[in-house]
Amino acid sequence: MKTNKKALLLSIKKAMGTLTKITSLIEDDAYCADIAQQINATIGLLRSANHQLLKDHLACCGREKLGSGDETQAANFIEEFVRVRAMSVRK
Repeated sequence: MKTNKKALLLSIKKAMGTLTKITSLIEDDAYCADIAQQINATIGLLRSANHQLLKDHLACCGREKLGSGDETQAANFIEEFVRVRAMSVRK
């Protein structure tokens, strides 16, 4: 994986922090809108991290597999990428 590992880990750790905050808010019977706001922030962090990871995957692994000259390998990569991307844009 030739992604910006440091930035990806930072995003994931931020998401974990907001999940911890969400847990505390729920346990403390906080205002529902405050909880929803934190959930949306976590979703945003995870989507952003996933977007960057997929972009890096395409630039690194995709470039390698699509340029390999191996039609099966290229087709498999395309199918994999489309499947993973489709899952990431589901609501």
